[in-house]
Amino acid sequence: MEVTTRLTWTDEIHLRNLLGNVSLSLLYKSSAHGDRIEDMVQRCSHQGCTVTMIYVNDNIIVAFMLGNYSNLCENSTELNDSLWFSVQKKNGTTEVETLLLNVAPKISDKQLVGRSLQKDIFLIRLYNNTIYLTEMIAKNLKLDFYGFQKYLECEVFRVEGFKDNLHYAKKIMKAGEHRNRLLAEIRAYKPYADLVSEIRILLVGPVGSGKSSFFNSVKSVFHGHVTCQAIVGSDVTSITEQYRIYSVKDGKNGKSLPFMLCDTMGLDETEGVGLCIGDIPHILKGCMPDRYQFNPHKPITPEHSTFITSPSLKDRIHCVAYVLDINSIDNLSSKMLAKFKKVHKEVLSCGIAHVALLTNVSNCSEVLQDNFLNMSRSMTSQSQVTNVNKMLGIPISNILMVGNYASDLELNPVNDILILSALRQMLRAADDFLEDLPLEETGAIVRVLQPHV
Repeated sequence: MEVTTRLTWTDEIHLRNLLGNVSLSLLYKSSAHGDRIEDMVQRCSHQGCTVTMIYVNDNIIVAFMLGNYSNLCENSTELNDSLWFSVQKKNGTTEVETLLLNVAPKISDKQLVGRSLQKDIFLIRLYNNTIYLTEMIAKNLKLDFYGFQKYLECEVFRVEGFKDNLHYAKKIMKAGEHRNRLLAEIRAYKPYADLVSEIRILLVGPVGSGKSSFFNSVKSVFHGHVTCQAIVGSDVTSITEQYRIYSVKDGKNGKSLPFMLCDTMGLDETEGVGLCIGDIPHILKGCMPDRYQFNPHKPITPEHSTFITSPSLKDRIHCVAYVLDINSIDNLSSKMLAKFKKVHKEVLSCGIAHVALLTNVSNCSEVLQDNFLNMSRSMTSQSQVTNVNKMLGIPISNILMVGNYASDLELNPVNDILILSALRQMLRAADDFLEDLPLEETGAIVRVLQPHV
């Protein structure tokens, strides 16, 4: 009878991504192969790198270790890097935490023990389905238990395709930590001087450039899994036919985050096709309502039944993101470039903040520096960044790069960093716009917000 793992397909994808797109082969399952430490060692010896998974309620505790089980003798004191994960289901999303430990694993008294700094920091007792973790490990993995805990199952997998060192895994672990810092920063963000409760970011770009995919990607990061709320496609004409103002919630049932992404019909080089340039001023000023049906031949007018005649500051666009496929920048036609310049002229006349968002970056790891704090202008992107800078006069610091979740099934922390970094820069640009507004536009708002003395 075939022995199958308790590991779900989606959880396996998470772990494979964290370890560098490796493959996992089940070697040992305690309920099927015996509950003695000798049974585990016999099946897992001379198998190279292994990953041990302990299933505790809805949590999976994962320990990845270099070396063979046959080396775990009674007097073993050799320290090895081990990478630990916790995979937890919370509010309909999967959360992964990581921890790097330097431990000396050994088999002692019929249990698998890990020592660090002359102290046992974990142990696994197969004979009574018990795991022990120190408070330090539990805290770093954000588990709600420590000490001795009963588990449901113990499994060991052979890790195939690993590069014999933890460099990639360490980088992904650091990426996860930086990603979480960005998430926390954006969750805590408040627009400048509380002039508005939510920043409105307008996405403008050619058909198929990735405007709707960027919204989907932002939502995916905050929901913890890939989502596809906005319809996307690869048609030669725009899939988006309505003006959409999307809010993003922090998780499935979480509160709305302090920004909105406004999606438009794609620009087309042919007149009478795609987004009508005459709609741009109305969108920027906040006159266009959500779900307005675009008409490529004529713009919205004040006579339209849902036209917003007296938009407030909260209705206006606070930042414009010009969205371009990084692979198509060098091939923009003169007609398309002329349309972009018309849009940019309107944006400049309104004094609105703006950035460029280059999508479809093929290797996100290559774009980010090792510390994840800055984007490195690699040879594959330098010319495109320079071209956008020359075409639209956008400062290089405001030319951002992302790899949208268009065909991916699972999130990747490096992709997430680029998406969140781009979003953070848009919010910062919007703050600059709000701070630069003339006093006559903001003074009344500030007086209302201030308490009466």
